[in-house]
Amino acid sequence: MNIGQNLDTINQQLRGTSAKLIAVTKTKPIADLQEAYNAGCKTFGENKVQEMVEKWEILPKDIQWHLIGHLQTNKVKYMASFVAMIHSVDSLKLLQEINKQAAKNERVIDCLLQIYIAQEDTKFGLSPEEAEELLDTNTFKNLNNIKIVGLMGMATNTDDQEQIRLEFRSLKTFFEKLKAERSETHNFQLKEISMGMSGDFLIAAEEGSTLVRVGSAIFGHR
Repeated sequence: MNIGQNLDTINQQLRGTSAKLIAVTKTKPIADLQEAYNAGCKTFGENKVQEMVEKWEILPKDIQWHLIGHLQTNKVKYMASFVAMIHSVDSLKLLQEINKQAAKNERVIDCLLQIYIAQEDTKFGLSPEEAEELLDTNTFKNLNNIKIVGLMGMATNTDDQEQIRLEFRSLKTFFEKLKAERSETHNFQLKEISMGMSGDFLIAAEEGSTLVRVGSAIFGHR
């Protein structure tokens, strides 16, 4: 398996779409990440904070690290100094903690609100209504060290491609609604939609994803 060739193939498939590739590196050894980096990939996504910190300490510092997994508030402080984007914000409490740790590091951290679009109980996320309620709170409006730059969603784990397409489309529709109805502020500037993984990233790209999170199609299954 050639990681560089896999990256080339995926990037060619994404050509002509708005989607940029995030290489999902969870559980992958440093050697595989270095190979991807050497092939020109500089944006990595990790599910767990501890694993991301360990890899960040070893690998080149021009890598952009995205936290894409469920995030506990007590883990934010370990990555607040370097994380480029947090995809999985699913509560105001978590956003407050990210803001607090970002302030300590004199940073503004880009965040995505995770929206629940799947027909599965195992996925995290806010309903569209909960997301709007969060954005309407004075607490959110007074956060100065985070910026909501978009939305993230995970489709149902199913072979039904039409269902997956409709779920992605629902996220894009909600994104456009927020963009149309809400003014940009210092901490709310929508531009990213993070949707699509190894099995469905092409559908996601067709439906307007700007960030696809691809692991096994690059690194293979372990």
